[in-house]
Amino acid sequence: MPSPPSSARSGGPGFGGGRDDTIEIGESDPGLIRAGAAAAARRRELDISQRRLAAEGIINAGALIAFEKGRSWPRERTRAKLEKVLRWPTGTIARIRRGESAADEAAAEAARDDSDPADDGAASLLGQAVVAAVDSCTLAIAALPPGDDPEFTKRAAPILADLRHLETIAVRATRISRITPELIKALSAVRRHRDELTALGAKAPDAPLAQRLYAARRRASLSTGETARAAGVDEEMIIRAEAEQPVPAHVVDAIETLIAHIN
Repeated sequence: MPSPPSSARSGGPGFGGGRDDTIEIGESDPGLIRAGAAAAARRRELDISQRRLAAEGIINAGALIAFEKGRSWPRERTRAKLEKVLRWPTGTIARIRRGESAADEAAAEAARDDSDPADDGAASLLGQAVVAAVDSCTLAIAALPPGDDPEFTKRAAPILADLRHLETIAVRATRISRITPELIKALSAVRRHRDELTALGAKAPDAPLAQRLYAARRRASLSTGETARAAGVDEEMIIRAEAEQPVPAHVVDAIETLIAHIN
């Protein structure tokens, strides 16, 4: 009986897993390579060994190596177990393979928790969800091309949108519940990544106003209110401009003038 095609073969037997941990992929798949590399980086970040994953029956060593090298794709139940031990929301690995932002699911979970954080426990869980989403954004940032690449601005835009959304969630939580260590960590992580990515994006030849304004404001250590007064516009206009929302032409001119002065 002929062997099945490579695209349908299952991962071989090994300690801690069965033959159906993964499905081998016959042709090079950039998305699969990206997902495998992201999972490997996350595993190393959490100091999780291949032996541990095998011993706990999550995935055998051979199948894990094949996945992390982009040669095979874990079946759904195996991905779910991997995501749990990697502290990722369900579906993260598949989203990374599709090239989507892995922050979406964790952000949604955080938004649901944020609806009524009645105690410190809810606030802590929300902070943990935001941190998990930021971790996923970190992987997306690492996969970006150099800042002078024509594709950089386009690919960085959705990541920055995710970071702005996560910051909004975390800030809202601090206003309606006690500020927990988890929330402090979440806010710090979001703002650090947003600052770093925006500073890099602001140097791109086609950098949008939102990125250039935010980078200049942070470089000058100005609040949105102080920036508004310096530009002679309402604070709401600064907030809208940084959120990539439309503002009147005279506001754009005032902001451009301020950015030039700061630079």
